[in-house]
Amino acid sequence: MPAWKLACACAMSDGVPRRSLAVALIVGTVLNLINQGDALVGGGSIDWLKIVLTYCVPYAVCTYGAVTTQLARRKSDASA
Repeated sequence: MPAWKLACACAMSDGVPRRSLAVALIVGTVLNLINQGDALVGGGSIDWLKIVLTYCVPYAVCTYGAVTTQLARRKSDASA
């Protein structure tokens, strides 16, 4: 199986999407409050692209960490 297919399979397995979503919701909310709290609470101008990206980045980082861990574990198990 090509490496990218294996990585995609790992990204969609073992509860990775659910855990990544939970992390993204918590971290993204905190970061949005830090970065745009005045606009969100005070009714200022909101940059919606920044809000979306602020949730996407922690999702991607969490998923990347889970995938690299799974791939390293598989490589270790295969060499043992």
